[in-house]
Amino acid sequence: MKRIIGIDIFRGIAIVLMVIFHFCYYLNYFKFANIPLYSSDFWLNFRLVIVNMFLITAGITLALVHKNGIKLDSIKKRALILGGASLLISIVTFFIFPHTWVYFGVIHFIFVASIVGLLFVKFPKISLALAVAILIAYFFFNFNMHPIFRQVAPILHLPMRHTEDLVPFIPWFSATLFGIAIVGLNWHIKIFKNKIFEADTIVHKFLAKIGKKALLIYLLHQAILFGAFYLVWIFLNS
Repeated sequence: MKRIIGIDIFRGIAIVLMVIFHFCYYLNYFKFANIPLYSSDFWLNFRLVIVNMFLITAGITLALVHKNGIKLDSIKKRALILGGASLLISIVTFFIFPHTWVYFGVIHFIFVASIVGLLFVKFPKISLALAVAILIAYFFFNFNMHPIFRQVAPILHLPMRHTEDLVPFIPWFSATLFGIAIVGLNWHIKIFKNKIFEADTIVHKFLAKIGKKALLIYLLHQAILFGAFYLVWIFLNS
């Protein structure tokens, strides 16, 4: 499969926005600032944009990889990488945030959605229709995962009120389905061949480069940010 640079650039933009969001998060965490990340409409929508970009891209990538037939080797490799990354995130956050650890964040979601999404890669119109149906059911009929969560949370000892990162399968699977539909209906060719993604500038090259290393950056950047802020905090309080 020929790599589409525009998709890497799109993913790179999501990475930059994510780093900005987490930088602000650690400003709050170490009490260097008081940014309303979870109460301001701006920051709530900022996070929504980031998550949507990642999950739509996950659907696009899944559909591109398996466009000409399901590739078992790719499935195994992706499951191993994403499953391992998900487990690592849960373990690390359990020790850092024992009461709000991450049990189903962005990477956990992409891991599950990459498996379930295989059922839809050959049916883009169904993917699009189901994505719309999920959103309608969620916003107008309060269709969500809360009843299931209330049953399994005590059994699995999951945080009941808050977790550092949560991406519920409903409604977010709709974003992955949109990504699958975009490829299946060949919309990705028009979208990512647009001059916005085709320009050959230093910025575009940088975004494409980090877009290719998205998972690695996702896993490392928080540790780097946490470590850097912690050192500054120690210095200022010594």
